[in-house]
Parts: sequence; structure tokens; C-alpha cells
Amino acid sequence: GWSKWTMYPPPCPWNNSTTRTKPGEPVVTSSLRPTWRTHYALGVLAAIYVFNYIDRLLMAILIEPVKAEFGISDTGIGLLSGVTFAVFYTLFGFPLGRLSDRIGRKPIIALSCIAWSVMTIFCGLAASFTMLVVARIGVAIGEAGGTAPSMAMVSDLYPPERRSTALSVLMLGSSLGAIFGLGLGGWIAQHYGWRTAFVVIGAPGIFLGLLLLLTVRAPKPAMLVSPRQAVQTHWATTIRELFQTPSYLWLVLTGGSAAIAGYAIGTWSPSFLIRSHGLSLQDAGLLAGVAGGAGATLGTLSCGILCDRLARRDKGWQIGVPLLGTLISIPFGLAYFLWPVGTAFSIGNTPVPTAFLFYSVFSFFGTWWATPCLGAISHLFPATRLAQATAIFVMAMTLLGVGVGPLLIGMLSDGFAHRLGSEGLRYALASCVSLLVVASVFLAMALPRYRNHLNNIAPS
Repeated sequence: GWSKWTMYPPPCPWNNSTTRTKPGEPVVTSSLRPTWRTHYALGVLAAIYVFNYIDRLLMAILIEPVKAEFGISDTGIGLLSGVTFAVFYTLFGFPLGRLSDRIGRKPIIALSCIAWSVMTIFCGLAASFTMLVVARIGVAIGEAGGTAPSMAMVSDLYPPERRSTALSVLMLGSSLGAIFGLGLGGWIAQHYGWRTAFVVIGAPGIFLGLLLLLTVRAPKPAMLVSPRQAVQTHWATTIRELFQTPSYLWLVLTGGSAAIAGYAIGTWSPSFLIRSHGLSLQDAGLLAGVAGGAGATLGTLSCGILCDRLARRDKGWQIGVPLLGTLISIPFGLAYFLWPVGTAFSIGNTPVPTAFLFYSVFSFFGTWWATPCLGAISHLFPATRLAQATAIFVMAMTLLGVGVGPLLIGMLSDGFAHRLGSEGLRYALASCVSLLVVASVFLAMALPRYRNHLNNIAPS
């Protein structure tokens, strides 16, 4: 069982437990080596995270039929899929993360998964646009309790030298969610309607939540730290002390700026393929979801493995890897949106635009910022603050990425439409790629601070 969780000095100087809540606190961590139960827990968490993203991204492939039924503009869609979702996700993200630091990750994740799955089903039953908005708010509140605690739980389960790889497995949820959310969602919507897509895709999450609750063993955060570290401070004090940690602010700013571009592109890419390249709803979902998701899957895994290997030599590579990947992704993102219309080849009856070849490379490198940044956060904070620190990072991603990204593109698209018509979306998306330059600057600011901070920590 979990009785093997014991306290011992860290095996390497960049273990997250070497960061003390207060100066002079003893360093403690777990000596448990990963077993089949550890990997099983990671597998269940990864499956839940897949449906977290499926339920979140499903709206992207259903934009056109939802617009047609309720008669709303691109700006209205941006409000529905962006600001409304992000505000409620942000409001509940930190409190639920703080609660998981106190009582344990598992019950929060399991109950949240069941809640957002039920509300996804309700999206398909909405009789009006207002009811759809309310149901999406419910999805947002449920998902607020899933992301940060899941990432913190993985960090609890795996030692620091294997953590980025383990987190990359969890983070496959975003790319696999795109594959199934956009690909399968588009197919269901094409043949059975957008309402059926919400119902069918929402149902499995209820089973996964129960599976986690009943079959997975997980340590409580208090088992991983000393009694003094386990004492919870006031939430405002905790937030202040988190941001006093060198490099943390820059990591949060990276997450926010990169997420604006990432979520905007993820939300509007199917519509771009439909409007600018003439693809059907089903074909756009298959390309953006399956092909783009496959690139993101490989990119997420590769950056996690590369990070763990390079960071053993130099701790700075924990930030250097995402900086490198983000810089490489920028020209490919611009080429995807600005390349002229034309078909490179066909897969069966599905035409593949030449521009989409650039998207495959962009989706591979464009995911490199997320997993290493989360791994870096796990090295900076003890278990009793890890979910809270992760929650703030994810809240920045959500408030700016989900909240601002889709809305910004919707507003730019509507503005450009007066001159460019349906091609306005093309240039709106191209303009948002520039935000990855901003994210690269933030990563460059974080790198020396992160390296110096960890090098200056002496294990007790």
C-alpha cells in the first residue's frame, strides 16, 4: 500500500522538495519507486485528462452548426467558448486546488470529472443559447477541479528525475482530446447532429470518475512533507509567497501568453479550414483533430523525455527546451495561415491543403512550452503548495487562453470581414501567432532565474 511513503533527503539537488516553505525547514520527500499501481494511476489520470480536453474542445468543431441554429456571431461564439468558460474556470481553480492540497487530489479529481461530464451532456440538451451558456459554465466549474490537482498528483507519484516524462504522458490529454474531440465530434455532428456529439462524448467521463475514485490509490500531500510544511497559511499569504519564488512569475506569464495563441488556434482552426480551404465539417475535424493531434501527441512526449534527459546535465534545460520549441514553431504557424489555397494530396476522399503540412510541424513544436513549465513548477514547490501553484499557472492559461484567445480571434475576424469576407479569419489567426514571440521572451527571462534558484538550494 502507501505505507512505503517515507521521508528522506532528496536524491538530487533539484528535487522539488528542496524548496522550503520557510527558510530552515527540513527537506522531505518520498522514497517510493514507481510500481504498476503508480503507472495505473497515471493511466487513469491521463484518460480523465483526455476527456477533460475532449469536452472542452468539442465546442470548436461544433461552432458552425451551433451558429446556424442559434443565429449568433463569431464574437458571440468567442464569448461562449472563451470568456464565459474562462471566468468560471478561474474563479473555482485556485480554491479547488487549495482544497486538493489539504484533503488529497483523488476525490477532487474524481468528483470534478463526473460533474463536467454531466454538464457536457446537458450542453446537448440545451433548448436555447442561454441554456447552452449555463451548461458550459457547469463544464468550466467541473474542469477547474481536474487539471491542477491531476498535475500535482502525478508530481506526488513520480520522483523528480522522471517527472517531466510522467507529466508529458498526462499532457497527452490535450492532443488526444483534440483527436477525439475534433475528429470524432465532427464525425458524429456530421451524421447525427451537434447535440448527439455532446451527449455521446460527455458520457464516458462519468465512468472514468468512478474508476479513479474506486480503484486508484493515492497519497495525501501531508504524507509527502514535514509537519511544519503541512501547516496551511492564509490563501493571500500563500499567493504572495508563491510569486516571491524566482522564475514563477515568468512561468505564469509564459503560460498565459502562449495559451492565448494555442487556444485561439485550436478553437478556430477547423473553421479556418472550412472557410479558407473549402473543407467539409467532417474533413476539417479529421485534419485538425487527428493529423494535428498526432503531431501534438508526439511533440508532448518528446519534449518531456528530452527535458528529463537534458535537465540531468543542466537544470536550465527545463526552461531551455520549451524556449527552443516555441521559437521553432513560430514560422510554421505563420506559414499555415498565410500559405495560398491549394491541395497537396488526398487521404481517401479528404483533401489535404498544402498549408496543412506546416500545421503538422507547428503542432509538434507548439506544445513544447506546457509540459516543461509544469515540470519546472513541480521542482519549485513542496507538495502542500503544488496544486495551488499549478492552479495559478493553469488559471492564467485558462483566463487568458480560453478567455481572451477565442474572443480576440472572433472580434478580429468580424472586424476583418468587412474588407476580406470569410478570409478575415485567416489574418486574424496569423496575427495571434505573434504572441508566441512574447511567450519566448518570458521563457528567456525565466531561464536564468530558475537555474540560479535551484543551484542555490542546498539539500539538508
